[in-house]
Amino acid sequence: MQASQWTSLSPFGVQALRNMDKSRQARGQQLDRAGHGPHETPSTVLHSEPGMNLRGYGGADGGPPVLLVPAPIKRSYIWDIAPEVSVVQRWLERGWRVYLAEWTPLPDGGADFGFDEYGDRLLAAARAAIAADPASNGAPPVIAGHSLGGILAAIHSALYPDALRATLLLEAPLHFASATCYFNPLVRAVPDAQRIADAFGQVPGSFLNMMSALAEPQAFGWERMTDRWMALADPDRRAFATHMRVERWTHDEFPLPGRLFTQIVEALYRGDQLMRGTLRVGGRTVGPDDVRAPLASVMDPRSKVIPPQAVEPFHAAAGSADKLLLRYGGDVGVNLQHVGVLVGRNAHATLWPALFDWLDDEA
Repeated sequence: MQASQWTSLSPFGVQALRNMDKSRQARGQQLDRAGHGPHETPSTVLHSEPGMNLRGYGGADGGPPVLLVPAPIKRSYIWDIAPEVSVVQRWLERGWRVYLAEWTPLPDGGADFGFDEYGDRLLAAARAAIAADPASNGAPPVIAGHSLGGILAAIHSALYPDALRATLLLEAPLHFASATCYFNPLVRAVPDAQRIADAFGQVPGSFLNMMSALAEPQAFGWERMTDRWMALADPDRRAFATHMRVERWTHDEFPLPGRLFTQIVEALYRGDQLMRGTLRVGGRTVGPDDVRAPLASVMDPRSKVIPPQAVEPFHAAAGSADKLLLRYGGDVGVNLQHVGVLVGRNAHATLWPALFDWLDDEA
């Protein structure tokens, strides 16, 4: 399908993509039956409302709280895919109280959520529930987000800089002016996001996958196949096990609300409004100088999905007095290098200890 055709999707085309979502979910269930499902840490739902469950994983009583923010596209267990490469487990081992904003699908024809909900109201409700948990002692949480979840974490940090202990942004695209940015061909392929949102209501995950593959076929195609062969050749069989669990996760997606999709494409990818300090959320205008809590950013210098040019300018412009910029060098067995910061062995051996040591110094 040519770029110009995305704005005139027929009812048949819309239904075909929705059916593709169902087919991918069925493929994911097959991978589950083959033993490639996640091995998640037990948790409880502490708060629930349309669009979000707040999961609590326990931890040391009185330990400092952290709020993990996934991207609202696929299910959140990429943060907790198996004990040896579980970000949740690493926080628990360091004595933190761990909470996760588990985004949930909205009903068809229901509320159409955008940044006001995902970046403001729902995360504020999560913080309120954390504060009400006696084991958290009411301490301000660290907020940590990956990819699109990092955008939401950055927005929330800009809105509530005094309510957070620190902000961690993991391969989060926050600047879109660079000609080398992967998102530029993606935006060119979506000439009118609102029409696409109107056609779908909620934009199917299959559509988002196809647009990503068109924009960066190497990262979403060839590199994944290469990683599978390298994982098979790795003497540590856990590399292949992780690769296949990530493969299962890539099939575990749900639609993106039309309003959020439109705001991402038009306000961020095309307008670069957060970096420019002109993004309106919750009746306020926010930009990088509003992020004032201690800030740690992680980037992959090799990445074409989230290149350094999409990370470094926002990090430099942030109003935080204390900053840390870390570089992730990649892993074998992560399937998608973009999620390696969450599931890679090297990331868990070196990157996460560095982040925890920095947070200890900030205490």
